[in-house]
Amino acid sequence: MSMTDPIADMLTRIRNGITSRHDRVEMPVSKLKVEIARILKSEGFISNYKVVEEDGKPQGSLRVYLKYSGNGEPVIHGIERVSRPGKRVYRGKEDIPRVLGGLGLAIVSTSKGVLSGSEAARTGVGGEVLCQVW
Repeated sequence: MSMTDPIADMLTRIRNGITSRHDRVEMPVSKLKVEIARILKSEGFISNYKVVEEDGKPQGSLRVYLKYSGNGEPVIHGIERVSRPGKRVYRGKEDIPRVLGGLGLAIVSTSKGVLSGSEAARTGVGGEVLCQVW
């Protein structure tokens, strides 16, 4: 079965994992998903991620370890897809959205790779706004 939007599937698995208070979620791996997980880890929204290669399977899986605060509250309060296959959303370097006045994070696919919104603005490149996290 082919999936039309694997990034939305990744975000939904993370959202469902947080709602169910799981410590980790797994999904099929891709380079773009690994880059999104790298940004989420560097910005402090997840505790870690790992690419797991399984014997006998052509595709491995991406394991994302969710992060919770000391009192059990999830660090990710919301995560949503911005650009979809049916409606791509591109922004220039001066129009990259600030999520919750800078408290959240926009993840942007640029010509310099997948970057956080603030990093893309600092670098001076725009691109496709993949998702927002807060």
